[in-house]
Amino acid sequence: MSDCGCRSYTQNATENLGTFAGIRKKIHERQQTSVVSRDNMAKKRTRKAVEEEEEPQTPAAPTGFTPPLTRDSDVPVKKKLKKKWTNKQRVLVFGSRGIGYRERHLMENLRALMPHSRREVKKQKRDDLRIINEIAEMKNCNKCIYFEMKKKKDFYMWISQVPNGPSIKFLVLNVHTMGELKMTGNCLRGARPLLSFDPQFNEPHWAVMKELFIQTFGIPNYHPRSQPFHDHVYTFTIVDGKIWFRNFEILGADGKLSEIGPRFVLNPIKVFAGSFGGETLWQNPNYISPNLMRSMVKKNMMGKYIQRRQQKDWNAKRGPAGMIGDPINEIFQTEADDE
Repeated sequence: MSDCGCRSYTQNATENLGTFAGIRKKIHERQQTSVVSRDNMAKKRTRKAVEEEEEPQTPAAPTGFTPPLTRDSDVPVKKKLKKKWTNKQRVLVFGSRGIGYRERHLMENLRALMPHSRREVKKQKRDDLRIINEIAEMKNCNKCIYFEMKKKKDFYMWISQVPNGPSIKFLVLNVHTMGELKMTGNCLRGARPLLSFDPQFNEPHWAVMKELFIQTFGIPNYHPRSQPFHDHVYTFTIVDGKIWFRNFEILGADGKLSEIGPRFVLNPIKVFAGSFGGETLWQNPNYISPNLMRSMVKKNMMGKYIQRRQQKDWNAKRGPAGMIGDPINEIFQTEADDE
């Protein structure tokens, strides 16, 4: 029994050794096949690289060569590079409470003509003007056009560079909006305007206003909301110490123009060093406030009333017209004899 048990054990051990040897052989074969496949892939890659190097390069087009008008569908389209918007001027345009309908329409016209403008709700009259600097900074604006109305009669406009100044205060006269004028001219929304200035803007205080007008009304180049061409022109003309604003459409290269609107007149009052205040750099010596003009008119009317009253009193002192006569006539008047 012992001999049989030893024989069976030896047989099982030899069978197990045979199976282990077969497994090792299979693992070795798989490793060799993976190495061969890697070598083949490397050879293929090198062949592709060699073929790409051996491909003939297309000759460069000559300088005078013009590309064909048609394009093959396989040719990739070259993307145009977007030009940068560097002059990032933003203008805050809003007004105070109490402005009339015509002044509100003028404000809307300016917003439509200026794609780089921002909106804001109306400001309370009792608030200080310096608050506008904080509002402009929150709106990320560096220029501001502010409209205010006093006594429901006097219309003022502020143009300021936020937050350090300068700023200019104007009295606005003869306001006519686009809807009111109904002119024949027209321009594309967002088109960049040309700015035309009177030769008198070369004087120092006028030069400050000119530079502020350029930075405020001029639309920056490559602005996202602007159009890349010019089809209208703003004119700033000085007449009798006042600035006349007009907006014209450019009809052609020959210089023909057609008015679009709006139109208004700016009477400059003061130029301040700061934004909405500060030191006064220049003051208009010919400016007369509307309150003073109204008081002068009332005084003239009061003078007419006083003159009329004096004439009436003098007529009353003269007496009736029949009492006035020749005093010598009384000498020849005699009493009748009593019979």
